Amino acid sequence: MMDQFELNPLEKQRLARILEQTKRIALVGASNKPERASFEVMQYLLAQGFEVQPVNPQLAGSLILGQVCVASLDKLALPVDLVNVFRRSEFAAQIADEAVAINARSVWLQEEVINADAAASAKAGQLDYIEDICIKKVHQLLTKSASE
Repeated sequence: MMDQFELNPLEKQRLARILEQTKRIALVGASNKPERASFEVMQYLLAQGFEVQPVNPQLAGSLILGQVCVASLDKLALPVDLVNVFRRSEFAAQIADEAVAINARSVWLQEEVINADAAASAKAGQLDYIEDICIKKVHQLLTKSASE
């Protein structure tokens, strides 16, 4: 886990560009349990003004933080800019393929989620790819840097 982390200037610039270009996020592996990281991150992203669509087949049709959960990326009503993944690494490649199929611009795998096939799929589909880092922590770091 990277609770305290530094980003090199080029990576910081790349992640800042990705977040600046992102308005709508699909959060795969969304949870309705407040103690789960996906719930906390979704709550944070919504508070920062992002539109967040929860994706979880077990919770499809239910509300999570006021947003209707869908079963899969291909069930999204609106296009998304970024697919944020809260699933184990072995599911990442399939999700990256689905992100390419729905014309997302970025795939962001949360902390400890790493998958070479997902990276290759995203690259082949010309998507920005981020793995093993928390979108909330990056956003907080970039927001803090901008205000200093």
